[in-house]
Amino acid sequence: MAKELGVSKSTVQRHVPARERRDAAAAARQRHRNRAEEPYEKALRAQVVRLYGSGMPQQRVAATLGISVEAVVARLEPGQRRSRQEAARLAVEQQGELLPQDEIITRYAQGATMTELGRLYGVHPSTIRRRIPEDLIRPRASVPKPRTRSGRVLVDEEVRRRYLAGESVYALAREFGFSVHTIRARIPDADWRGRPAEKVPVPAPRSARPGPGGVRMVLALSDEEILARYRAGQSATAIGRAAGVDCRTILRRIPESERRSHLQARQLYRPAPDVGADTIRALRARGLSWEAVAAEVGLSVKTVRARA
Repeated sequence: MAKELGVSKSTVQRHVPARERRDAAAAARQRHRNRAEEPYEKALRAQVVRLYGSGMPQQRVAATLGISVEAVVARLEPGQRRSRQEAARLAVEQQGELLPQDEIITRYAQGATMTELGRLYGVHPSTIRRRIPEDLIRPRASVPKPRTRSGRVLVDEEVRRRYLAGESVYALAREFGFSVHTIRARIPDADWRGRPAEKVPVPAPRSARPGPGGVRMVLALSDEEILARYRAGQSATAIGRAAGVDCRTILRRIPESERRSHLQARQLYRPAPDVGADTIRALRARGLSWEAVAAEVGLSVKTVRARA
């Protein structure tokens, strides 16, 4: 209507009463009905119905007419569409018509199984079964053939003899067709060349002497020597490493008044404490790179950058 009148759609809608306006779904259905009356649409619908009615699937109809599958479905009435079971049955029949039945029978008569033929032609074994006459169907074996895992029998004596001769467990497992654990189970522990299990050393019992607070641990270093080392600048961790105990044990031997704070310890144990920002800037002013400065003062590049 807007095209015929030469105006916009909004202009047409303003002249139509609100109670008579169609919603989006009703407008879409009306456009579909109007388009269905066109000659091209009638001819296309007739072709879709004819090809689909001949047994052609929707995908093939769409490829033949150059349209989408959704367009094919839209031009079919609900009563004309096939169910999923019927479509699957028709697809199997069409696929079976393309199979060479004489070739299938010949291969089956030569000893091929239905499973092998189905894998060869890309169909289910039951499809192959329907192509073979009843008088040629071979009966199934009542007792299945035992499947041997290896061509050889695992003999314990031979395994032990060859292992003692110098062959590895992996070589024996590959030759006999068994796992490494199976071969290992055939070898006595006395003949096993593997690494023996490591024994966890049992620490010697520490002597203890009673003190005012109960049992007190006896260290390799006396309390006077621990205090002297701590006053000389050693850390509690270094003293504990020398005594073979934890640093907290060392700290308990040091009076509270002489313990260093975290900042004091950090400043004391800082590597190259005499190398400060002034020293680094002086070296940089001489034209040295960060790597050269770090090599000069014996620090890492990251530490040198942080101090600068």
